[in-house]
Amino acid sequence: MPEFNVNSGFLYAITAVVIVFVLAQSAFFLVRAARRAKALGITGATIRKTIFSSSLFSIAPAVGILLGVITLSKFLGLPLPWLRLSVLGAITYELPAATTTANAMGLSLSEAITDPSAYSAIAWVMTLGIIPGIFLVLFGLKKIQKGVVSLKGKDPKWGNIFMSSLFLGMISAFMGMLFADVRKGLPGLIPIAVALSSALIMAICGILIKKCRLAWLEQYALPLSMLGAMAAAIPITALMG
Repeated sequence: MPEFNVNSGFLYAITAVVIVFVLAQSAFFLVRAARRAKALGITGATIRKTIFSSSLFSIAPAVGILLGVITLSKFLGLPLPWLRLSVLGAITYELPAATTTANAMGLSLSEAITDPSAYSAIAWVMTLGIIPGIFLVLFGLKKIQKGVVSLKGKDPKWGNIFMSSLFLGMISAFMGMLFADVRKGLPGLIPIAVALSSALIMAICGILIKKCRLAWLEQYALPLSMLGAMAAAIPITALMG
């Protein structure tokens, strides 16, 4: 029986087929949208400018996706993270799902997985865990939006509080990972210190956006905070590790 490889050609082939299909969909709808814009009397120059600006502002989120692929590829190989984060997943879900499953199975995150059963288990957890969200959007998004709009219409203050509470609840779900190793002493505080450095960079970006009116920075605040925190993790680990 051949040895399992997380970077096998078979996995690359499956990933390539799916991604090519998604790219073909994107190209199809881009062409249809351009034709519809021309039918509505929008000039070619405006269409090209819109396509260019949209492509430019897609670079910033793509940086965050690339970082997620690099992080996960260390123990999952390149094909699976590439497929997940290019099509459906997000680093805020994929990384916790994969690492939690790996930790539950006692696997090291510093080397590639060699057990096909463990690889399959992680892939299933990542897949099954995100499916409910798809069905929620498909069948419940309209009702949720109607409820939020109704709440904001009655009292905008409570509507903003409700949305902020939802966001903080989501963030709180990930906080447990930061404090999981606090009992290990100073090295266990490294994730918290890195997270605080990321929050500091994001706060600085927020100040620049509001006070200095750098609206373009909104698209780059997230990848900048991620890259900055990754860079800060090196001296932080050297000092605390």
